[in-house]
Amino acid sequence: MPRPIPTRIFHITPIANLAKLCIAGEIRSKNALIARGEGHESIAHNSIQTRRAGKPVGCAPGSVIHDYVPFYFAPRSPMLHAIHSGKVAGCRWQQEDIVHIESTVENVVASGKQFAIYPMNAALDFSIECYNTFEGLERVDWPLLFEAPLLAGFAKYYFSRPDPPKQAMRMEKRQAEFLVHASFTLTCATRIGVINNTKQIEVADVLAQHGVQLPVEVQPDWYFLGQ
Repeated sequence: MPRPIPTRIFHITPIANLAKLCIAGEIRSKNALIARGEGHESIAHNSIQTRRAGKPVGCAPGSVIHDYVPFYFAPRSPMLHAIHSGKVAGCRWQQEDIVHIESTVENVVASGKQFAIYPMNAALDFSIECYNTFEGLERVDWPLLFEAPLLAGFAKYYFSRPDPPKQAMRMEKRQAEFLVHASFTLTCATRIGVINNTKQIEVADVLAQHGVQLPVEVQPDWYFLGQ
């Protein structure tokens, strides 16, 4: 199947980071935050972060993964499931504390930002395919991302299994990445998804305090609630 147009992308972050993002007007890459001496609440595996910090990006503008802001092509990611399951050492946040910042590939391209596309989890040693043009989008396994049964319009299941063969690397491909170089401007975002009404009020209040106008929508199917 062809890629959906517009092509939606999703970045997850704790609500605790939102005020700083609003003040900056952008989401900054890990290395940009380090260079500025700015604190940031992490929800990532330390071991994987170390790998991403040193892995070169195989297409222009190059550098390493930590010089990019990461997005997935679907919500309810394996990363969020790991947080929800308590498998991320040192992470003090639950899934209800995390928001999805949604945008589109088209918005990022229109803003003039450089990008890199990986058809599977960029941190994997064998993930070497990398593109800085729309050709990379054609390499994403869209049938897998939209395989029935659906939840929130995306494939509900994504764990890898040996049979059928097309699902042998389902999780790795489900974590295909759209990496935005250096920073992602919040004006490129289309909305923010939260888990419930309480978090909707909390997030909307943070945005209002900082003059950021973005829709905040309750999207329970973007989270793991036993559906």
